[in-house]
Amino acid sequence: MRVERGFTLIELLVVFAMVALLTALVPLAFGRLRESAQYRDTVRGMLSDIRQARYRALAEGRQVRFRVDLAARNYGLDGRPAKQVPEPLRLRATVADIELTAAQSAGILFLPSGGATGGTIEIVRPSGAGVRLTVDWLSGGVAQSPIAQ
Repeated sequence: MRVERGFTLIELLVVFAMVALLTALVPLAFGRLRESAQYRDTVRGMLSDIRQARYRALAEGRQVRFRVDLAARNYGLDGRPAKQVPEPLRLRATVADIELTAAQSAGILFLPSGGATGGTIEIVRPSGAGVRLTVDWLSGGVAQSPIAQ
């Protein structure tokens, strides 16, 4: 008696269909994961820079400005290299009139007394969700709140 070994045509077609499905889904999942990581990194970096500006103003006894350039899509402390905001993310800023420039640059000035000019900066994902970073003008404290879709 002879036993045949191997795969049937239906078994091979099922395996190929599963491989094709996985090949189609992996890039979509990777894109979402990448966008999510870029969003978290941008929020962390911006929060860190804002808090550093406040700390430096208090510790060094001088004014320190945190700047967001909406046109160039970057942010950072004055006098330091700017950090880029990844392309799918959008920025919005509401700051004091004296901290706005014609070139779509907004700033928040931290004072040695602990106060600031105050304002909000929003980091918005393509879905419309995001985070609002609020700097209190009186205390210079930073708060984070979600933006609903």
